[in-house]
Amino acid sequence: MTHSITMFMVLISILALANGSYLYPQFYDRSCPQAKQIVQSVVAKVVAKEAHMAASLLRLHFHDCFVKGCDASILLDSGGSIISEKGSVPNRNSARGFEVVDQIKAALEKVCPQTVSCADILALAARDSTVLAGGPNWEVPLGRRDSLGASLSGSNQNIPAPNNTFQTILTKFKLKGLDIVDFVALSGSHTIGNARCTSFRQRLYNNSGNGQPDLSLDQSYAAKLRPNCPRSGGDQNLFFLDPVSPRKFDNSYYKNLIVSKGLLSSDEILFTQNQQTMQLVKQYAANQELFFQQFAKSMIKMGNITPLTGKRGQIRKICRKVNG
Repeated sequence: MTHSITMFMVLISILALANGSYLYPQFYDRSCPQAKQIVQSVVAKVVAKEAHMAASLLRLHFHDCFVKGCDASILLDSGGSIISEKGSVPNRNSARGFEVVDQIKAALEKVCPQTVSCADILALAARDSTVLAGGPNWEVPLGRRDSLGASLSGSNQNIPAPNNTFQTILTKFKLKGLDIVDFVALSGSHTIGNARCTSFRQRLYNNSGNGQPDLSLDQSYAAKLRPNCPRSGGDQNLFFLDPVSPRKFDNSYYKNLIVSKGLLSSDEILFTQNQQTMQLVKQYAANQELFFQQFAKSMIKMGNITPLTGKRGQIRKICRKVNG
């Protein structure tokens, strides 16, 4: 497995060179040799206190990369000409972990001022969170720089939504250079974390505008969800995405889909709407190691979506605002 991921890293590096960007795991070995250790130790402390933060940090990296590429635009607060992505539909009342990133950045600034980008912090924290939750490890290619702006409209349009159709989500992945295999593997991050009632309510009561629940959701599971997710109110009530092992990064997410217990519509459609994704779900449900290998590869690939490198962008001193 390690060999195949190493070969994959070499291939990604060659592709990155061809695209005029170049990320590689040793980027900070000279300029800030303690960088990876500092990120890892802050993430470990935070996740030990609050296990759910692992999923939140992993999600921040996704929500960053899907907008303008992996450039830490999601971290910017509104100010001046910047309208923050934090207010978008996918992020409002749900994106979190910003204080953790601030903490990591402050620790890095003490040791290596203006050296490690906020975008690289997000990529490292996502990997460390996965490992701490029991998931796979991988070498994170580094060398991203931080954006000088945000895109609220990009955040609203590009991030896959829980009620998007299969084709819409696949298209959103393809527009970022990710394929159907990446779609299934990266969805497996829903093995940890929570979803809000508002993200799946329509499946319980009025799935296709006909006043009927979604019959692709196990009905006894639906009955358990309804008391805390009523027809109205309780929008922010939280539910485990994987009720079997909610804090463990494993393959039970895929096993849930096979028995119609995918919480979000965007999860269950992987098993019900497409032959190829159904086969992948079955493979990952049967073979956790295979899922882990592909998840690591897909995370590396996602982390390479149009990064800013060289002289483009900047290294922000504070992740929430561009340097004055």
